[in-house]
Amino acid sequence: MIDPPDPVRRGASDPPEATGPARLPVPAGIGRLLVLATVFVCAACGIVYELELVALSSYLTGDSVTQASVVLSVMVFAMGIGSLLAKRLRCRAALGFGALEAGLALVGGFSAMALYACYAWFGQSRCALVAFSLAIGALIGAEVPLLMTLIQRVRRQDAGGAVADLFAADYVGALVGGLAFPFLLLPLLGQVSGALLTGSVNAVAGGGLVLWLFRSDLSVRARWGLILANVLVLALLAAGTLLVAPFERAARDAVYGSAARVAVRTGVQEVVITGGTGPAATGRTDAADYRGSSGRGAAKPERPAAGAGGAVGGGGPLGLYLDGRLRASAGDGFPYHEGLVHPAMSGGPHRRVLVLGGGDGLAAREVLRCHGVVSVTVVEPDSGMIRLARTDPGLSALNRHALDDPRVRVVPGDVFEWLRRGGAARDGGPYDVIIADLPDPGSQASTKLYSEEFYGLAARALTEDGRLVVHAGEPLIRPRSYWTVDATVRAAGLQTAPYRIPGRPAGRNDAAERSCAPAPPGTGRAACGWGFVLAAHRTPRLDLAPDTPALRSLTRDGLRAAGRAASRDRIAGLPPSTLMHPRHLD
Repeated sequence: MIDPPDPVRRGASDPPEATGPARLPVPAGIGRLLVLATVFVCAACGIVYELELVALSSYLTGDSVTQASVVLSVMVFAMGIGSLLAKRLRCRAALGFGALEAGLALVGGFSAMALYACYAWFGQSRCALVAFSLAIGALIGAEVPLLMTLIQRVRRQDAGGAVADLFAADYVGALVGGLAFPFLLLPLLGQVSGALLTGSVNAVAGGGLVLWLFRSDLSVRARWGLILANVLVLALLAAGTLLVAPFERAARDAVYGSAARVAVRTGVQEVVITGGTGPAATGRTDAADYRGSSGRGAAKPERPAAGAGGAVGGGGPLGLYLDGRLRASAGDGFPYHEGLVHPAMSGGPHRRVLVLGGGDGLAAREVLRCHGVVSVTVVEPDSGMIRLARTDPGLSALNRHALDDPRVRVVPGDVFEWLRRGGAARDGGPYDVIIADLPDPGSQASTKLYSEEFYGLAARALTEDGRLVVHAGEPLIRPRSYWTVDATVRAAGLQTAPYRIPGRPAGRNDAAERSCAPAPPGTGRAACGWGFVLAAHRTPRLDLAPDTPALRSLTRDGLRAAGRAASRDRIAGLPPSTLMHPRHLD
């Protein structure tokens, strides 16, 4: 049991709240229950702040394991520091707790907005992430000693029982907050609004407990100071909530370099489309070439683009961003997808084709240009992306309405699980060509799609003379990651032919990657570009078939040079990546 304060050891200026039980407006049992309820609410808010930092930093940088490790380790360290610092506030526990919760509500509530602002306008958010993790962790860590003092002042009990009650309420609150974040706050409100609402709840709970239950412990000056502090915090949080929409628009403009024409969050990712919908924006000046080379039923008549001739139609080249990363644009969507698709389609039969990913329809567009294609199955985890590829006037014009072609079957679902559960067999048997148009291997979210187990499943879905092609990242920016993909494909029992195509990398829209100055196709001198791995049961031949349709950016000599350029930089002896030991994060 905690001994009562010794009047000899107290200073003469210590406040009266440090001695004896608190004078409460309710019975002690109800007062104790209210303190535990506040612990529950504050714990829920604290875990939401923590998860929000992890989620937003992972979204901005793409490496969820590293970001979670940084946030968790820094916050736990800061909680220890906060607990030590709170020892100085125990003599004024009520006032200290009220001020601490007001500060935590302000810092935690604006953390998402500040983190995204640093990324949008300064290009990086790591320093802000560490700073907010330290601040929030220290404030959360200071809560427990002060709450322990307050609950003992409500009703004395043995220290072990008080700690058990306190931590039980804390852990249950963390459970509720941890479940509310992904299933309620994030889908309904988003990162920024969810954090602001959490801060408001935090301020009301902490301020309400102190200003009502422990008001007798506060001097008049302290009471009014705490009231003004909480009113100011709530006013700032309310103002932030009103400014969320213009803030997000301004931040998107800063990130994407132009006004976002479409910005939606699907169940899988954030999809942003910039630019216009007119011919210049979507590269439709040579649409007749794409319609004329597609074969039976491959193209539908060009639809009039919404806003053509107006502001939307002239809004600059179309750009497609997924979770803040430029995935395709009218300027480089053709070189990337031509380099991904046509070498695999040229190596033999290509009647039946499987596209893994590729929900934007751009890989299917190139497949349908080849003669002899009978069926194309597109397996895409994001049904929202599929819907945009079919309905957005700019994106559907860029993909030539490929997903509406009668030969194309679109299957929404997890790519890995679709292969694992026999989706290929239900679709009619093995494929002549499998095209893996997937996110970069450097992303933690895509680890399983670049594993030996995944390539083993893909190999089983290939015909005996079928080919698999994989987008494997940037070979000159992240060479170990690229050659790990090659080693992993070979570990799955396939022979490989790696090659790289000069151009803008398909990863994040970072300043370093935007500064790449690619050389002309085929020279192999580009500072950056796209890396691919062509694979088959027997050593594949890197070539373009004589009947390959006319391509904008790729020639037979250029493709051969691309293979030679990649082979010169090979990193030998790398172990494969598996589900149990992912190795792509370099």
